[in-house]
Amino acid sequence: MSSADTFRGIRVLELTTTIAGPYSAMILADLGADVVKVERPGGGDDARSMPPHRGAESAVFHAVNRNKRSVVLDLKDPAGREAFLRLAESADVVVQSYRPGAADKLGLGFADVRARNPRVVYCSVSAFGASGAAAGLPGYDPLVQAFTGMMSMTGEPGGAPVRVAPSLTDLTTGMWAAMAIMAALRRRDVTGVGEHVEATLVDSGYALLCHQIIGMYATGVTPGPLGSASPITAPYECFETSDGWVMIAAGNDGLFARLCPALGVPELASDERFVGSAARVRNRDALHAAVQERVGRHTTDRCVAILREAGIPVGPVNDLRAAVEHPVAVDRGTVVAADPEPGEEPVLPMVRLPLDDAGTAHARPPRLGEHSVDVLREAGFAEEEIARLLTLTAG
Repeated sequence: MSSADTFRGIRVLELTTTIAGPYSAMILADLGADVVKVERPGGGDDARSMPPHRGAESAVFHAVNRNKRSVVLDLKDPAGREAFLRLAESADVVVQSYRPGAADKLGLGFADVRARNPRVVYCSVSAFGASGAAAGLPGYDPLVQAFTGMMSMTGEPGGAPVRVAPSLTDLTTGMWAAMAIMAALRRRDVTGVGEHVEATLVDSGYALLCHQIIGMYATGVTPGPLGSASPITAPYECFETSDGWVMIAAGNDGLFARLCPALGVPELASDERFVGSAARVRNRDALHAAVQERVGRHTTDRCVAILREAGIPVGPVNDLRAAVEHPVAVDRGTVVAADPEPGEEPVLPMVRLPLDDAGTAHARPPRLGEHSVDVLREAGFAEEEIARLLTLTAG
């Protein structure tokens, strides 16, 4: 049994846009669920218009919407709402990312869906959740990175706050949403009834900072930016070579003892300033200067070779192209081709989930409304009903 068979037979209705919600549904789709993405007339998911594009294909949309089907419904129209609720009657999961309260006002909230399908697992994805001090506030990934303190610790000391380049809270919220849905489906196996679960960007941001938060309470010190360095050990940061940069992670006493002679400075290992991790952290600046002086004499390749020969965790600081075209990424199948479509030009490649196996499908993301007729027919809609719904979404 492949991972793509895990949720075969599970139907997911997705009412989400941009990254977090779509990523959660894509995880379920990669695991075999039939994900029906319900989109608004006209533009559909906001991510469809986000650059960069290749032709009409948005890279952002492409990254988080494979293996899905797209249906266009006008949910502001009573007929469109009723069509959605009819689809929900046979769904196992509904995942939505409206601003808290908006789905209820539309008549598509948990209570509305549960009234038609008591077994449904209903997942709400939002920035700050539906309760508490920030209930209902809108938010996006960089705002949450700033709010949770993540930005205040990212970048070089004395510099401006820096956003982590990946949409970190969006993507991890998608992961948490998928896990919450999986757990709720398992509980439904036991109880026979569905439930409402929630995933928020702010919770995901705080969870990512778990050891920084506990460390702050342990020391009483609010952490600030350290560049590539770590507050818990040293040397554990980037150093500049004669032609680039390397990351050295000599995170314990044994590794440090091997690092020093490998760099030609064996005396550093017994220097009282650097005996023990705590001492090395306290004297990080002096240690960095000493290591940098030796590293700077070598090219990146030579430095990596010397330190790997000594058993030191080290690697080059790659740019993105070098990283994804490296033999490690190639061997692990990180970037995969989309499954071919008859008569279509090749589309953008995809980044596999870390739990993919050889049996996982990688169907291209759906065109807007591509499966409207098929999905409505499967749900028992008459041809005249389908025609009326398509008329509502035309133009």
